[in-house]
Amino acid sequence: MQLIELRDYIGSELAVSRFRDYCPNGIQVEGRADVRRIATGVTASQAVLEAATAWGADAILVHHGYFWRNEDASIVGVKKRRIAHLLKQDVSLLAYHLPLDAHPEWGNNAQLGKRLGFVEEGRFGEQDIAFHGRLLISKSLGELMRGVADNLQREPQVIGDIGKKVARVAWCSGGGQSYFEQAIALGVDVFVTGEASEQCFHLAQETGVAFIAAGHHATECYGIQSLGEHLAKRFGLDHRFFDQDNPI
Repeated sequence: MQLIELRDYIGSELAVSRFRDYCPNGIQVEGRADVRRIATGVTASQAVLEAATAWGADAILVHHGYFWRNEDASIVGVKKRRIAHLLKQDVSLLAYHLPLDAHPEWGNNAQLGKRLGFVEEGRFGEQDIAFHGRLLISKSLGELMRGVADNLQREPQVIGDIGKKVARVAWCSGGGQSYFEQAIALGVDVFVTGEASEQCFHLAQETGVAFIAAGHHATECYGIQSLGEHLAKRFGLDHRFFDQDNPI
C-alpha cells in the first residue's frame, strides 16, 4: 500500500485530530512511498531503527517518536544519528502517542487491561486516556502483583497491604502517576501505571489505595503491537515487533 494511505487510515482509526498532544502524530520522517513491510516498536531508539531496517522494513511505527513539545528543535547528536539512519535507508517513521493510549481496542490501556484481567467501566484523566473499572475476579493485592509480574515479565513496585482484597481498579499505561489522585477520588482499591513519583507513596499510605508501578516500557509494549497486527491482517502487510528491553 502507499505510505499516504497508511497514514490516512491510521489517523482516521485512531481519531488523531481529536487529540491535543505533545508531539506530532502520523508521519514524522518520510521514506519510500510503497509500504509492504511494517515494523513496530515502543520507542524509536537507534537499536530499534537498526533492527527494523536490517529486517527490511519500509515503515516503522512507534509510540514514542520525536519532536516533543519544548524539546530543543536542533537536529544534532542522538536525534541527528537516528534521523540520518532513516533518511539513508529511505524508511518512514510514524508515531502515535495519546491516540494510541486511548484507542478502545488497540490502545495501550485497552491492551494492558485485557492482559491483566481488568473490565473497563469508564474513562478519566487528560482527554480520557486513563481507564477505571473492576477486576474480573476479586483478589488480594499480592495476587494482583504476581499477575502483573507474570504478564509483563517485570517485578512491579507496589505500595499497599499485599493481603488486602482489591476489586475496583484504575489504570493508565506509561507515565500516568499524575492521575493517582483522580483515581483515588473514583473510589478504586488500586491504581496501576508505569512510573512512580515521590508523592505516590504518601498518597497510597494515607488513603489506603494501593499503587502499582509496573514500568513505563512494560505497560506500553502491547498497543503498538496490536496496531501492527491489525494493519498486517487488513492490508496483507508483513509485520514484526522489535523490542528493546527497558527496565524503566
